[in-house]
Amino acid sequence: MSVSSATQFDLDGYVVARGLFSAEETAQLRDHYMAVRHRAPVRHRESGPDATARDPLRRYPRLAQMHRWDETTLRWLLDPRIRDRLVGLLGVEPYAVQSMLYFKPAGSRGQALHQDNFYLKVEPGTCMAAWTALDRTDADNGCMMVVPGSQRWPVLCTEKADTAVSFTDVTVPLPDRHDAVEVEMEPGDVLFFNGSLVHGSLPNRSTDRFRRALIGHYIQADARQVAQYYHPVLRMDGSAVELDVSEGGGECGVWVDADGEPAIAMTGRHTVTRKHE
Repeated sequence: MSVSSATQFDLDGYVVARGLFSAEETAQLRDHYMAVRHRAPVRHRESGPDATARDPLRRYPRLAQMHRWDETTLRWLLDPRIRDRLVGLLGVEPYAVQSMLYFKPAGSRGQALHQDNFYLKVEPGTCMAAWTALDRTDADNGCMMVVPGSQRWPVLCTEKADTAVSFTDVTVPLPDRHDAVEVEMEPGDVLFFNGSLVHGSLPNRSTDRFRRALIGHYIQADARQVAQYYHPVLRMDGSAVELDVSEGGGECGVWVDADGEPAIAMTGRHTVTRKHE
């Protein structure tokens, strides 16, 4: 991990590792998941797939926790290149807790702005994501969007999202001065970002392009608990480690005016339903 990458991560909450996986490796992963989606266990996919559905996301439902039954995913999740980058950013060993595959074909809705630790509920600290592009991602096909610096915010209270453009129904509000920026990526690039970083994506407005992405979630080895859905927790050698289960929802923040400047006040508690994990 270069000094400039670590510095950018500390400053912005995210960094892109360009070409971490080769074009050949990325093509193999694309082909693998286009085939494996037909035999994924029902409990590890959102629906279908339903080839007759009008909603592209029902024809290509996202997959979750594939590493629990798919050896290819497990190898990727525990890949030494990802481990080394995470150690360089975190300064400690990571534990692996989740794998996901988003197909996002043409015409698909995006995902409203959110924070990953809203779902994982890691304590102490937060989670980390390794978001691997399997296709070129840009504004046309709904690339990732991030809010630089938001990793320093607490978990924010959510509000209703526009489900015409987002497949999830919750989002976090932003003051006008905090804009999300697009992160364009090439196949094999990996976006590493902090679990408090506000991020999301707009719909895939292309007519014929996928925006497939393979995502791993990790936590620092000094974390003591994480939500039940993310157990068993794995060391990067594949062995399991016992952690406590996070219960309920924690405090969340709301934007308030502090002498004309936006500030966050902690109020209320958030809850999470499995539908959006």
